[in-house]
Amino acid sequence: MNSSPRLTLDGNRLKVDGEITSENVVGIRKEGERLLAQNAGKELIVDLSDLGAAHSVVLSLLLCWFRRAGANSLNLRLEGVTGRLLSLASLSGLGDHLPGLESSAPHA
Repeated sequence: MNSSPRLTLDGNRLKVDGEITSENVVGIRKEGERLLAQNAGKELIVDLSDLGAAHSVVLSLLLCWFRRAGANSLNLRLEGVTGRLLSLASLSGLGDHLPGLESSAPHA
C-alpha cells in the first residue's frame, strides 16, 4: 500500500487509512489532534485496520495522540492493530505507554 494517509471521523471511530511516513506524519498528527480536541471528554476508537505498513513513526504518532487525549480528558482505544505494530511497540518498550496496545488482538 502506497497511498496518502487519511483520517475519517465517523461517530466515535477515528479511521486511519493509508501509509504514514516520516514525510507526512506531521500533517496527520495535527489533523488527528484537531479531531481529538473536538471530541474532548468522550471515548474514541482509533481504527488502524487500514493502516499501511507499520513503522516506528506510527508509534510516535500514537504517543502524541494519547498525550493529547489525556490533556483533553479523552479516552482512546485502539482497534485493528497489526502484529508488526505490536512487535515494534514491544521491542521499543512502548506497549506500557500506549494504553490498549498491549491488549489489542494482532491482525495478520
